[in-house]
Amino acid sequence: MMEKLDDIDRAILRILQKDAKTVAKSIAEQLGLTKTPVYERIKRLEQEGFIKNYVAILNKDKIEESITVFSFVSLEAQKGAMMDDFFEQVMKYPEVVECFVVGGEFDFLLKVVVKNLDAYYNFAKFKIASLPSIGGVKSAFVLNEVKNDTHFPLL
Repeated sequence: MMEKLDDIDRAILRILQKDAKTVAKSIAEQLGLTKTPVYERIKRLEQEGFIKNYVAILNKDKIEESITVFSFVSLEAQKGAMMDDFFEQVMKYPEVVECFVVGGEFDFLLKVVVKNLDAYYNFAKFKIASLPSIGGVKSAFVLNEVKNDTHFPLL
């Protein structure tokens, strides 16, 4: 059974969310603690799965031009096997950076990043729409990114 997060754990997680390269000594100084218990807490948070991974967040606009598209996908029927097949296929597509199961008019919401509209057309036609269980796909193209935050609100 996982422990609950206390205020110190939450403070550590807030700091690491802003900068995962922050060392235990710096975190300890910010929290008025010593390095060893902070280091041990970080290791426990990692072992218990509160911290899944450490990553570098890239500025995709500096690397290459791309567009972001939200694809709303419906299956022909919401059957477990169809959903599992869809999950399996979506996991193979590098263009899909996020996939959510949603309620309402659609079954899934995909966040797709591609080079241009032609690349999205090919992705939608030859990958998503060609899957046997797809009932429909609707797309919304991102014109301007106002907020893209990686911080999870620790309520």
